[in-house]
Amino acid sequence: MEDTVAKRQEQEAPDALMTRIGQVVMLHHGGDREEARDRFLRLWAEIGEDGDPVHRCTLAHYLADTQNDPADELAWDLRALSAAEELKDERLAGHEGALAMRALYPSLHLNLATDYVKLGRSEAAGVHLRRARGAAGVLGDDGYGDGIRAAIGRLERRLAEEWPGGGVPEAGPTEGPGGETLGPPRRP
Repeated sequence: MEDTVAKRQEQEAPDALMTRIGQVVMLHHGGDREEARDRFLRLWAEIGEDGDPVHRCTLAHYLADTQNDPADELAWDLRALSAAEELKDERLAGHEGALAMRALYPSLHLNLATDYVKLGRSEAAGVHLRRARGAAGVLGDDGYGDGIRAAIGRLERRLAEEWPGGGVPEAGPTEGPGGETLGPPRRP
């Protein structure tokens, strides 16, 4: 009997955490950015750097949106991508969240591209924008998928205006965490 209760609690725990994350997302969308950031940070401390990759990815993804400093936003978006990448690992291939993470990749890369634009790093932005476009094939034909594809298109047009000689610059070496380009952006 105790084993059954323990297994049920383990199964319910991830859903309970995702519910708590969702509640804080609603708080943020309601306009209380600081309180949302504080609650997200408490949840992050609770799950830790070694917590479930799905939880870390989801939490870091939303935590990035509560940051005031673009460099902090980038750091959280990189954490989200790093956690999602862990689900590509063979030992986690059977993780039930791995499939859901595939649908998040376009958004993760779009957020990173936007972060890099804010930081004046158009080359790195272009790398992640191409990755967002490349991953967009997994998106459904629904409001979420349409919104992400539209946002990718808007950022592509914006970068093409900033780089009129050929649109988004070609990618440089991708040696940084999350594949970001190292060094300052280069103009053609």
